[in-house]
Amino acid sequence: MASSESTGVKFVPEEDNFLQRHVAFFDRNKDGIVYPSETFQGFRAIGCGYFLSTFASLFINMGLSSKTRPGKGFSLSFPIEVKNIHLAKHGSDSGVYDKNGRFVESKFEEIFAKHSKTHPDALTGKELQELLDSNKEANDRKGAIAAYTEWKILHYLCKDKDGLLHKDTVRAAYDGSLFEKLEKQTASKKHP
Repeated sequence: MASSESTGVKFVPEEDNFLQRHVAFFDRNKDGIVYPSETFQGFRAIGCGYFLSTFASLFINMGLSSKTRPGKGFSLSFPIEVKNIHLAKHGSDSGVYDKNGRFVESKFEEIFAKHSKTHPDALTGKELQELLDSNKEANDRKGAIAAYTEWKILHYLCKDKDGLLHKDTVRAAYDGSLFEKLEKQTASKKHP
């Protein structure tokens, strides 16, 4: 199957598919496929250093590529097909994305109802760890590592001066709009 780049058509994520929208930011050329170099560029664009960006590009693409390419052979270029990202959903997660990648409002609200005890609309580092511990599934080491990595990077990048991760920030991470905001902030720091 030809990529949308080879056909001249840009990939557009489904409006109600928050998971596709989340991942589409990293599809830097908008062809529907995310290569490790694009993951690296995306992480650099949101303000991550070289080490974290390199680690993320390898960890994410190597972990998700084969899952998003059903019926296709192994590829050393580790492409992720955005349209199939729902097939790479891991265990030990919050359940905010359903099996098709759509946003589940009740699961999102549950994160804060159960875990934000200090501030009603924000998570402390300790509360975030409690969330991760409560979502951890038995015998799901890969899913637990993926969830831990995602949430810890989000907390590292987006916590406020008091170490709080705010609800609106988390929601923006789920729908992908956070990445565009971070990219603009990073660009403005480089070119004031």
